[in-house]
Amino acid sequence: MIYQRSLFSHKGLKTSQFQTLLADILTVFWGDWLELRVRITQVAASGLISPLIYILAFGLGLGSSIRPGSGISGSYGNYLEFILPGMVALSSMTISFGGTTFSICGDRLFTKNFEELLLVPVHPLALHIGKMLAGVVRGLMTSGSVILVALLFTGNWRFIHPLFLLLLVLNCAVFAGLGVIVGLTVRSLEAVGLYNNFIIIPMSFLGATFFDPSTLPGILKVVVYLLPLTYASIGLRAAAYLPLSQFPWYSVPILLIIAIALSLWGANLFSRQQD
Repeated sequence: MIYQRSLFSHKGLKTSQFQTLLADILTVFWGDWLELRVRITQVAASGLISPLIYILAFGLGLGSSIRPGSGISGSYGNYLEFILPGMVALSSMTISFGGTTFSICGDRLFTKNFEELLLVPVHPLALHIGKMLAGVVRGLMTSGSVILVALLFTGNWRFIHPLFLLLLVLNCAVFAGLGVIVGLTVRSLEAVGLYNNFIIIPMSFLGATFFDPSTLPGILKVVVYLLPLTYASIGLRAAAYLPLSQFPWYSVPILLIIAIALSLWGANLFSRQQD
């Protein structure tokens, strides 16, 4: 069935329309939250294993041979401090994307109850944002566990600085939004694996999580700065360790613009979705 409601109205949204949209978003989100809240521990722990392995292997293992001022800036005490914000970005990306994608794919391809969502009389943008918010919550649960590990290793309370948390939410929104789009378009779980292998895993290593992108040669630097995870990693690292005068403020609007663009794309897909 094709959802017939138009994505955009010729008239601007009035206050009542905005309130209705907000209520619709919360309704869609609440449906996912009722399922999610019974698995909080599982969700929080599911994305923690990979960051812990990276922390042990790179931060404590390989990192012992990397000195501040040689390969990384002297602003960090050691390589472990350097990669911890990247691990927060990495865990939030992985769970926000994977959890959202598999949730939608499960509804579409297995439980076959996705048509019920399409029949709900809400705006397509509310459908996308509601699903995206559920993915953001998943990402925050897992990255919160990594932040706790970072606090234990460093004692740096700037890992819960408002600017750090803002970037974290934006990063979750970007990849949860991408997860909604992939979940709506794939036709099998094997296709999800392809997206994971060709987008998420390469971005995990190329998204400035383990290295400073400013040290790369020109062509590689262009590639790395095309990845949204790069802006999350360098922004989180700066928020955790550098003064505000050195913070890369451009990372906030870039992530916000990407999240908005993905929301409009996802809303358009919902308006034309058929199952």
